[in-house]
Amino acid sequence: MSKITLVTGASRGLGRNTALSIARRGGDVILTYQSRSAEAEAVVAEIQALGRMAAAFQLDSGDVSGFAPFAERLRKALRETWGRQSFDHLVNNAGHGDYALISDTTEAQFDGLMNVHFKGVYFLTQALLPLIADGGRIVNLSSGLTRVSYPGYAAYAAMKGAVEVLSVYMAKELGARGIAVNTVAPGAIETDFGGGAVRDNPEINKIFAEMTALGRAGLPDDIGPMIASLLSEDNRWINAQRIEVSGGQAI
Repeated sequence: MSKITLVTGASRGLGRNTALSIARRGGDVILTYQSRSAEAEAVVAEIQALGRMAAAFQLDSGDVSGFAPFAERLRKALRETWGRQSFDHLVNNAGHGDYALISDTTEAQFDGLMNVHFKGVYFLTQALLPLIADGGRIVNLSSGLTRVSYPGYAAYAAMKGAVEVLSVYMAKELGARGIAVNTVAPGAIETDFGGGAVRDNPEINKIFAEMTALGRAGLPDDIGPMIASLLSEDNRWINAQRIEVSGGQAI
């Protein structure tokens, strides 16, 4: 029986790459999107073209009130499409970039980052725990910015730091169910995240390339396949770890 993975925020960027990487390894994928329905359906079509099953659901990862209804929609889809009562893997990937110096950060910016990157991860996982199969996996996305500071990223990095601590507690509390929980922390990646700064601004790209041992900024293909591999049985004994995938950034 194929494994089913739920990837949040998978209509673009690292989420899209992760979803496709999982499908290439023989897994089925359920993905969420906030507003890009056409792009999400395009990812579903790509997964289906690989011979795997897929579905897409709208979800605002920063709105806790929507998590219970989403869980019910998911339960129905699992039953009607897969003939199952559970899914195997959860990848908490959804996120956004909002950057400002500590002196300039507004409460709205802070709350927006917290609601999506920390509170959303906490309570979405809580809502989905009854649907995650025993022996499953959870991967929470963090950032290389929890290890290396860069001006303007304080609030964003703080939320990711909270997720790293949360992942350890999840691993402890869910261990009795055989569920492994890890954090993946990408370095600077060329996507449209944060307005596409690393991808589209040559000066910013050069800065990160020069601080990386392998001499370039990362690509989505450096991250998605790694997450897909982490979810496999080959890595079943990896648990409660922060795994940085950065090419050796700032070492």
